[in-house]
Amino acid sequence: MRNPTLSSGVHSFGQRGRALRFIGVEDMIEHVPMEDHRKGAAALDEARLRQQAIGVKLRQMFDEVVNEPVPDEFLDILRKAEKPAGER
Repeated sequence: MRNPTLSSGVHSFGQRGRALRFIGVEDMIEHVPMEDHRKGAAALDEARLRQQAIGVKLRQMFDEVVNEPVPDEFLDILRKAEKPAGER
């Protein structure tokens, strides 16, 4: 039985104002069996591994892009932009 002094809750009223039952904090907490916690932990581990694999692939792709040579046309545009206005 719940200790009403420790449980913070409200009464739920039905027809004609009669109290149906006391709704306490314990009613708001979801009670999950231990095996469901293990399933949740396994799913969480799987999600972390998936995120880690995505991170590794993104780093590889970034490194490939950074190491690509800059096209000559783009270098020409940069050189022209760096020259003073009178030399263009």
